[in-house]
Amino acid sequence: MQALIFADRLGRELEPLTDRTCVALLPVVGKPVLEHVLEALVAAGLRRAVVAISPFAGELRAMIGDGSRWGMRLDYVLTRGEEHPDAVVERCQPRLDGELLALRGDVLHGARLAEFLRLADAVAGPMVYGRASGAPVSLSLHRAGGRGGLELLRWPGAPTAVPPVWPVVELPGAALNRLESLRAYHRANLDAAAGRLPELLAPGRQVALGLTVGLHSRISPRSLRQGVAFVGRHCRIEASAEFHGEVVVADRVIVDRLATLRDSVVLSDTYIGELVEVRNAIVRGNQLLRVDSGTVLSVAETFLLADLREVTLSGTLAEPFNRLLGVILLGLSLPLWPLALAAALTANPRQPLRETRLRGNRLEFDEFGARRRVFSAWEWATSIPVLRYLPRLLAVVSGDLRLVGTEPLTPEQADSRSEEWERLGDQAPAGLIGPTQLTLPGDAPREERLMSDAFYARQRNVGRDLRYLLQGLGTLFTPRAWWAG
Repeated sequence: MQALIFADRLGRELEPLTDRTCVALLPVVGKPVLEHVLEALVAAGLRRAVVAISPFAGELRAMIGDGSRWGMRLDYVLTRGEEHPDAVVERCQPRLDGELLALRGDVLHGARLAEFLRLADAVAGPMVYGRASGAPVSLSLHRAGGRGGLELLRWPGAPTAVPPVWPVVELPGAALNRLESLRAYHRANLDAAAGRLPELLAPGRQVALGLTVGLHSRISPRSLRQGVAFVGRHCRIEASAEFHGEVVVADRVIVDRLATLRDSVVLSDTYIGELVEVRNAIVRGNQLLRVDSGTVLSVAETFLLADLREVTLSGTLAEPFNRLLGVILLGLSLPLWPLALAAALTANPRQPLRETRLRGNRLEFDEFGARRRVFSAWEWATSIPVLRYLPRLLAVVSGDLRLVGTEPLTPEQADSRSEEWERLGDQAPAGLIGPTQLTLPGDAPREERLMSDAFYARQRNVGRDLRYLLQGLGTLFTPRAWWAG
């Protein structure tokens, strides 16, 4: 016996998840949907299959290969996408012989294929269909000459009931999920993590009750406060992060300090920011997909959500390294503090240290959502730049500022920006030094400074940040840094 797997859905119903891949390759608890189907076939004793593919055909073939990983032999046939199954069978006819198990490879059947084949073996006729709770499960057995009647596998528009003239076998333990919407995809992941999809194997090991973790991932069992959770490979979950309900985290995900996930699915290469709470949603990169309303939100603030394929460690993810450098520089600067105090007392004996309110990088939340926290930045009352801004090293240590970033703004300056381009600087963290602070004079026009920050935010990378850091250190030995005029 061999299988014919239909994996040629166009996936419009799952957009935007299918703008980068096909439905068959969408992950469910760490594995593509098609991989779960192949594992079920192997468990039922099948070793040969033809896979009908259409969108992202090259990506699918590269990821699945010839089937040798599962001890199978896979062939492929290219379709126009969501073709009628009868037409696909006609095209594959030379490769199909004997009994044929036809099924969709872009839905989760939730049925034990071995059990279906055992029950179907006792039913006479050229075709036998699987059914659960009165509905077909996109699964049928075709004996010699029984190649017609594949309408039940068609997408879209498959019948919701098996015609009475066709023999069926009931599969009471099946839990079909057709992945026909974002809500259904979200539910499939949570059901799989909770063990409500029979025969579906989640990769990884159980490190605590209800917590399954993949290879090379780091998570504290205390993060799972209640419920069940699956964490894929190469993930970093901060110990203070919390999981509630049913949570699925795919591969290469970073969840920052004090973040909270409730009944949510986080897809691969995603960063969840500090203090962020995600509830009843799918997160992919910087996109938040609400499954209750179908709303898709693109988050521009990389301190909330970020796509790790686009954000480098010089961005939102370098916080511990940045604070460590701040501590080192603060220690090296200690000999300058008495000099700064003396200069400030000379300039203003009554108030040598002044407070300035600035908008930093740490987040705070209210009923309107998340925003950057305003913090107190202290300055010595002296016109010597190096001495004046020494206390801002404390803001680097606390995480309110980065060493390298855009020019920090006061709340009034931030709120006064009306044009979209003026807010582009928010895509980068505020910093102690940066191109605007190093290259523009203090009396440069406001528009010029905002343009400089916007350009930096769009072009920043590790190399540029290192150059600005070295340039800032070099500036300490120039007259500009010590000129009190």
